[in-house]
Amino acid sequence: MAIENDVYIVKLLCELRRAGRSTVLRYRDESLSGEALLALIFQYARVLRDLGVRRGNLLGMFAPNRPEAIAIRYAAHVLGAATVYLPVPPTEAQRRALVEQIAPDLLVAFPETIRYLGQRVGVPFVTVGVDQVGSRGRVDVLAASASVGSIDVSAGSNDMAVISSSGGSTGVPKGSCRDFATYTAMVSAASPRHRIQLINGPLAYLSQVLVDVTLLGGGRVVLHEAYEAGDTLATIEAEEITDLFLVEPQLFELMDDPGIGARDLSSLRSLTHIGASAPKSLRLRARKRLGPIIGHVYGASEMGVVSVLAPIDHDMSRSETFTSAGRIQPGVDVRFRRADGRLVDCGEIGIIEVRSPAMASGYRNNPGLSSRNFQEGWYNTGDLGRLDGDGLLHVLGRAVDAQEINGTLVTPTEIEEALCRHPSIRYAVVVRDADEHIIIAAVTAWAGLSIEDRACRQAVMDRFGTAAAASLLVVPVDRIPLTEQGKPDRAAIKQLARRLLVA
Repeated sequence: MAIENDVYIVKLLCELRRAGRSTVLRYRDESLSGEALLALIFQYARVLRDLGVRRGNLLGMFAPNRPEAIAIRYAAHVLGAATVYLPVPPTEAQRRALVEQIAPDLLVAFPETIRYLGQRVGVPFVTVGVDQVGSRGRVDVLAASASVGSIDVSAGSNDMAVISSSGGSTGVPKGSCRDFATYTAMVSAASPRHRIQLINGPLAYLSQVLVDVTLLGGGRVVLHEAYEAGDTLATIEAEEITDLFLVEPQLFELMDDPGIGARDLSSLRSLTHIGASAPKSLRLRARKRLGPIIGHVYGASEMGVVSVLAPIDHDMSRSETFTSAGRIQPGVDVRFRRADGRLVDCGEIGIIEVRSPAMASGYRNNPGLSSRNFQEGWYNTGDLGRLDGDGLLHVLGRAVDAQEINGTLVTPTEIEEALCRHPSIRYAVVVRDADEHIIIAAVTAWAGLSIEDRACRQAVMDRFGTAAAASLLVVPVDRIPLTEQGKPDRAAIKQLARRLLVA
């Protein structure tokens, strides 16, 4: 097969050469220039090649947010191998099942992640920054003495490139597969050279895409190990961050942080929320506290970005615009299907199906689930939505969480909105438990206030009637349980509810 020169890794290496001594990566007050990152990539590529990594192989990483993890990934792509940043499910059994399902040819672990290998790794592994019995070597030590000279890219458009993780909120995360051509389409969005992107979410999810988009556009990436509201605010000020992506619970925590008024956030031009429901009242609060920089993106690891509500379109005066997921992106097709299988007309509510140039080809080593969710070039999202007369996409939440009560479709986001309008409630997440026939509302109060079950039921009854209020189980929490990705942890919320039921 001929090697094409338009795959993303070729373009990225060219951009790093152009950057030269300019900073492209910041980590722990250290700066890495374009030429320094380029040298690191080629050093790691030589080490991986000596370890037998080739086209058609899959390199897996339990990776923290650090430059070596990024350089090793690019090095594998130079060699034409695919990569996967592995997420970290909460139990050792789930992590072992994940490794068995993804089946990498070689694993990489770091001091922060070596514990995730567990007792029985099952595949060959190497380490960075730490010695470990059973490892095939310390690749950082080997790379330090390797040549920094360039290596020709071996990746072809049809070679598998990237496996992206789902959130894993229902069990072992799924891995969505893309070849180099599809992944190149995914990361080829326009990005300005003055972009300074803060990355504080795990690389296993959207973060790896944001790193690639930013570096391909000639911008700078600032890496932090994890999200924390106070640290994020301080970093925006210190590093003059221009762009930030947060899942909704993180956005809501950031906007309510008591230190927000003491920070200079004037460099920030775009703060985009993704990944979960966003009641209107909370969107309004974010806009009022952070200004006209709030945007919203709808997408998933399986299909890439579907729609965008840019900050300039986040019009508070128009409810239909303000509460939407924005406009469908060029080249993306969206349709809606009823539960009975019939496609619905424009404007009607149905399960969202997507066809996109950036769509994954299926799930790694999971043909059954792939055939159910990916059919004839379309991906079934499982989300309810509709398209309004202005072409705006409205995402109503997971279809399994919506229910018809007294002839009215009731969605979790709408119940969250009813609850968040109550003056004592700061934030609420609603999950339906069909097995227990209840609607669970995990609710946090404002400081100094408390959650009253009767007040919550009244708020829901006023909006949806007595039947909805009767099925509501209020679970007061100090903090909403979250997944590794930062999304509401549906399984943990259900467990809290069931403990209340048996108490």
